[in-house]
Amino acid sequence: MTGEARAGYPPPYYLVLLHFPVCNKNGDVVTTAVANMDVHDIARAARTYGVQRYYIVTPLAAQVRLVEKILAHWQEGYGAEFNPSRREAFQRVDVKTALDDALEDMARRSGKRVRLVVTGAGLSNNALSCETLRDMMLREEDAYALVFGTGWGLAAEVLDRADYRLAAVKGVSDYNHLSVRSAVSIVLDRLWGR
Repeated sequence: MTGEARAGYPPPYYLVLLHFPVCNKNGDVVTTAVANMDVHDIARAARTYGVQRYYIVTPLAAQVRLVEKILAHWQEGYGAEFNPSRREAFQRVDVKTALDDALEDMARRSGKRVRLVVTGAGLSNNALSCETLRDMMLREEDAYALVFGTGWGLAAEVLDRADYRLAAVKGVSDYNHLSVRSAVSIVLDRLWGR
């Protein structure tokens, strides 16, 4: 499927795991390290929930090389032969050095305007529910980029340029510090789970 939505299947949408610009616990803008678990687990969730492409965004050359090495192992190396379902999930993963590079790639692939949807544990003002976002995605002709931050969340410069904010994932307690891979899985299931 290359961008055409079919009945019961999501329209074109994309996922970004942003490592810069994000905040640390003091609110400083930083670059975070790529976690191997995030590469694997989010790729599998993305494949399960019909994400067109999952972008890992880091400006650090050493981190780009790390991601490329992981991807090569599962896309073409021994891992591809050893675990074909993992290879299938990794076929949709790409690494970029900037958010704008990922957005340009999405626009090129989809041939559509890309709407930027930001997420975060602290987002509540003017935030959409997953149900509202799903309805918009099904009704409108645009492509959507769901951006998840690492560290302590997306930097203000990313939040400020968003078309939409997605309401935070909240549980029953006041503890709200999920791993990003858990938050991604919850959001994808709320959007497209059956």
